[in-house]
Parts: sequence; structure tokens; C-alpha cells
Amino acid sequence: MTDEPRQTTPRPILSSISAQLFVANIKSSCDFYTNKLGFALEFIYGDPPYYGQVIRDNARLALRLVFEPVFVGHVRKREHLLSASITVDTANEIKQLFLSYQARGVSFHQALKSVALLLAQRAHRIYPAGATRRYKTREQRGND
Repeated sequence: MTDEPRQTTPRPILSSISAQLFVANIKSSCDFYTNKLGFALEFIYGDPPYYGQVIRDNARLALRLVFEPVFVGHVRKREHLLSASITVDTANEIKQLFLSYQARGVSFHQALKSVALLLAQRAHRIYPAGATRRYKTREQRGND
């Protein structure tokens, strides 16, 4: 038996993740994300289009055409279900992002506001559905 330390494999770091959003119209969804939210069109597949991707910085959103509601009845509205979130590093950046979206005429489910959650200092996330919630910034998570 040896006392040599065992080699441990470093944990893989996820550098990004893409969300897939189900949409009723690829063209109008791409127009919304590019014209209102500042994304760039990466690609669109199909004739007529049935799949596409928009990007902004490290964020990628896949848009997939569906012909029927993804959620049963009014569960999405009743339960405030969200498909993806947009995260930035600081509370100031989320305020800037929110104000820029507001200036472009983006409607929100809930206005930007500060809310204490678990008595912790937190930063905001904006959700495509418009809701805002409070989460720690990357800097704050590093101090835990």
C-alpha cells in the first residue's frame, strides 16, 4: 500500500448552456429577440422555417416551431412558468438591461424591483416572460 496522493480529475466547467424555446412563429420570434432584446440571428433552418438560433454574448436561444400549446390549459399563466432566464453579473447591469428593454417597448410581467430573499444581498435576473427575481451575483457566490 502506498501513501501517494491519488490523481483526481478536475470537474468539467460548463462554459455556456442553450435553452430551447417553443414558439408559434419562428420569424416573429427571431424579430422580437433581435429587434427588441438585442440578440443576433445565428441561423434559421427549413422552408418554411421550423428551427433557429439567436445569440447575444454568451447566451444562445434555440427557437423551435410548435403547432400546439406546450402547456395544458392556463397552467403557464396560473403558475408563472418560465422557459429561460437572462443573467448578468451585477445589479447595475440588470437595471441597464431592463431600462434598455423598456425603451424598446418590451412588456414585462412584473416591473423591476428590489426584493430581499432569504435576507441575502442578491442581484436580479430578467426572464423572457418578463418576471424578475433576485439571485446572488457571481461575485457574491464566490464569497459563500
